[in-house]
Amino acid sequence: MNNREQMNIVVVGHVDHGKSTVIGRLLADTGSLPVGKLEQVKAQCQRNARPFEYAFLLDALKDEQAQGITIDTARCFFKTRKRDYIIIDAPGHVEFLKNMVSGAARAEAALLVIDAHEGIAENSKRHGYLVSMLGIDKLIVLVNKMDLIGHNQSKFDSLVNEYGAFLKKLGTNPVAFIPVSAMHGDNLVSRSETMPWYSGDSVLDMIDGLEKRGSLETCPFRFPVQDIYKFTESGDDRRIIAGTVESGSIKTGDTVVFQPSGKSSTITSIEGFNEPLRNSISAGYSTGFTLKDELYLKRGEIMCKSSEPQPVVTNRFRANIFWMGKAPLIKDKKYKLKLGTLHTKVRLIEVLSCIDATELSTVSGKQQVDRHDVAECIFETSKPVAFDPVTENESTGRFVIVDIYDIAGGGIILGEELNTRGWLSQHVKARETLWEKSRIAPSLRSARNGHQGKTILIYGESNRKEIAHSLESALYNSKFQCYYCGIENLRAGLDSDLNDPNDFADERINHLGELARVMTDAGLIFITTVDLVDETDIATLRKLNEPYDVLVVSSGTETALTGADLVLSDHTDIDFCVNRIVEILRSQEVIPDYAI
Repeated sequence: MNNREQMNIVVVGHVDHGKSTVIGRLLADTGSLPVGKLEQVKAQCQRNARPFEYAFLLDALKDEQAQGITIDTARCFFKTRKRDYIIIDAPGHVEFLKNMVSGAARAEAALLVIDAHEGIAENSKRHGYLVSMLGIDKLIVLVNKMDLIGHNQSKFDSLVNEYGAFLKKLGTNPVAFIPVSAMHGDNLVSRSETMPWYSGDSVLDMIDGLEKRGSLETCPFRFPVQDIYKFTESGDDRRIIAGTVESGSIKTGDTVVFQPSGKSSTITSIEGFNEPLRNSISAGYSTGFTLKDELYLKRGEIMCKSSEPQPVVTNRFRANIFWMGKAPLIKDKKYKLKLGTLHTKVRLIEVLSCIDATELSTVSGKQQVDRHDVAECIFETSKPVAFDPVTENESTGRFVIVDIYDIAGGGIILGEELNTRGWLSQHVKARETLWEKSRIAPSLRSARNGHQGKTILIYGESNRKEIAHSLESALYNSKFQCYYCGIENLRAGLDSDLNDPNDFADERINHLGELARVMTDAGLIFITTVDLVDETDIATLRKLNEPYDVLVVSSGTETALTGADLVLSDHTDIDFCVNRIVEILRSQEVIPDYAI
């Protein structure tokens, strides 16, 4: 097993400033190319009557040579005596900034290449913003093509002063500025005699001198839940929670807690595909766990050790974001947030500050984030989410935002933001203000119907539909105005536009809550069923049904939540379940005491 230290370095810069040439020369001069590769590329250039360039060694896509620009984040590898390196060549063309962000997000350090002859380009500044925004604190600036300015020290110093002042405004202190000529190999692997006035290290010595970040194993344990597998054959009753250990380590017998739900249990076993059981596991491994208790868990929750610091749990956070969408990021529009394995709805609440993509200046008071802008914003999710500020744990502090089907933005979470009044409360307040109330008073409807309006939610995996149908029949036979509408009916109707299962999971409670508000306002006893919900879903449904109440019934003890008004034991007689619900309706004076 290879135990050598490894570091990821991204190379960024404006198009044609020489990023790929820098990497190609590093590969060639460190002997990291496959045997005969250099000669093969040179021979191919000669056959095509094309001058050889070291950048050709990096062509990961056929389109790259045809278009003359890097359009993918090409990854390559080389070694020094100290460590192994993964070098990411990120695009510099403005249209491919999305690729650049995805490449840079994996890096621990950055080489930013500037053309000494052309000077500081617009993208040179934008890439400086991005490196800063992504939390890459080890930045080395390479002033390339020094041969084109006669290796002039004064011009180099001028570029250093100008770009250094720019980086200082961002709060970024570069490790070094190095004058290089990638085509000729000057100051890359070793010091060059062409620039005797430069007394610093070569690029290779400089990156070898960088201190690697602390191991993710030393961070608190974080395991985003990807899926839950159940087995039924041969008496196998395991429920395996699958995912990847992002940070920390854990062993069997450790007590764990899941965030944001707060559910806890103990690790019983650590599972792997076609491999023996193990007693412990650490960051970087894909694995599965079984628990002492059978918990209802959802994809996107983060499993943590109860003895360690917990992630932040909130539905409002502050973040830096780089926007790449064709349409601007605007307030109150629903977007999809992807944070680890979690997919949920998110809204832009406020733009705190924005760096204009064209003017490259800070703009305050903006109401939207335009394409290629970098902004500090406040976001609000439809449900509480668990995360760590990126300064504490980058693996659970980075996210992307999806607009319809396109990845439109990427960012890092800075911290929790106080939520004085959430979107849901604002929505309900605005809805009730605009609601055109009926001229028939609720008391008149109650007198006519012989009962009050009520929403009854029955959830769980055990007999929920049978209970709902029997309850509807019992109420109907007693001449009460009632109606049953299961979640499957919503899928075919109100939810038919939700093609993405993740969208459906977030939106179905919202649609159900709005429908319940209408049905109870009409004076009906509205009965509905869903398979599985959590405490947040119940709270959302109750809020959306205001000013009316919701009776929440759990059809099984395994899925019972603290928000349930009635918990029915598994395999309980259906008639008994119906009678228990009717008793509560009587006690709440929804139906008269003598009914049924």
